[in-house]
Order: sequence, then C-alpha cells, then structure tokens
Amino acid sequence: MPLDMSAPTYLVLDLETVPDEALWTPPEPAPGVDRGFPPLYACRPVVLGVLWLDESLACKRMGTIGDDRDEAGMLADFTEFMERFKPDIVTWNGRGFDLPILMLRSLRHGVQMPWYFENPDYRERRTERGHLDLADFLAGHGASRMTGLDGAARLCGLPGKAGLDGSQVEGLYRSGQMDVLRRYCLSDVAQTAFLFLRARLLMGQLDRAACTQAATALLLAIENDGRLASLVGAVDRERLLLA
Repeated sequence: MPLDMSAPTYLVLDLETVPDEALWTPPEPAPGVDRGFPPLYACRPVVLGVLWLDESLACKRMGTIGDDRDEAGMLADFTEFMERFKPDIVTWNGRGFDLPILMLRSLRHGVQMPWYFENPDYRERRTERGHLDLADFLAGHGASRMTGLDGAARLCGLPGKAGLDGSQVEGLYRSGQMDVLRRYCLSDVAQTAFLFLRARLLMGQLDRAACTQAATALLLAIENDGRLASLVGAVDRERLLLA
C-alpha cells in the first residue's frame, strides 16, 4: 500500500542548555543547596538533538543540528529544516522548556521562526498535530502532576537517565565533553521516540502489533547507528516490545 504523502512526519526533539552568564548571575545558594536553575531566557542551547520519523513511523535520521555552528547558526539551521520539511514536533516537556527556549533565544539573536507562528498547531496546547508534548499530554494538560522522562521511560522497559541527568550538563559542557553530552541528549530523544509510539498505542492510533513492529524497527535502527550502545544494552526488550 503506498504511503499517504499528505501524512505528517515527526521530529522528536530535545535540547541541552547551559546558563548564559552574560544575561544571568545566579544568586549565592545557601550552604548545602544547589545553585538555582536559570530563567528560560538565560538557557543557552548547546546541543539540539533530533530523531526524525517518516509517515510510517520508521526512523529517517537521528543526530544533532548545528554542531559546527554558533548558537545563532544552530537556531538558523533548525528553522531552515522546519521551513523545508514542516514535521510535527514531539517532545517531553517541550511546551514548557524546549520550544520557549528556541523562541526566546531566536529573539535574542534575531533569527526568524516563521514556521512556529504561521501554523497555530505548533502553539496550540490541546492538539496532537503540530506539537505533541508527551509529558503535558499524559498529565491531562495540567490535571495531574507531570511524570519525568526517567520514570516514564523505565515504566516501558527503557533505562531512563541511567546515572546521568540534567544537573550534570553544565559540567560536561565546561569540561569539553561534547561527545558525551550529545550521546546523553540523543538517549533522551530516542527514549522519547519510543514513548511516542507507546502513546499512539494508548490513544488507539496503533494496535499492539503495529506498535511492536514500529518499536522493533526503531530499536534496530538505533542499534545499527552505534552511538547509543549503552541504551540498547540496558533495554528490557520484553517490556519495550510488548512480548
């Protein structure tokens, strides 16, 4: 059966950020208290990880955008991609974090984001088209507390954060461990993609067999990519693939 070319593709997205010290100086924390998280406008993106699913939910590409560019160049590359392909976006808490940061930092650098403003589905909270924030969706758009990506991932047989979390991002960046940081970001992206497939099963948009087939193909694509060997090795395959 030919694919419906009018059907959307899906771009699973995640950002890693560090404080913009030119805009924000953290208050001195009390003894034994961690330094506060910066406001969104002062969160500077340093890694923009994506996993692109085609109309049949097969993995087209996984990687990071703008690695060899400064921040403005990274934002411009992302806008160019969105303008050209217009995928639906899938995130975990992207409505409260990733998308506002992309918008505010584009405002800082004078980078256009027409794709975001021309299509209201990217900004409308209660629609699955344009932007599906899985954390917000599964929390009933504020009806219950949001579940973290770590917990939701482990619920479905994925390893979750597995010893590395967002509190360590700045340290990795300052010490120049960008490959580690990119793999961490892509691990979150990949796990969000698996949760997207499971959410489509939950919503009745996939049956159990189709969900298992799509998740099996995605796991194989990630395994063949080679960058996320630790993620692949830690997966509970029976639970993830609904064996």
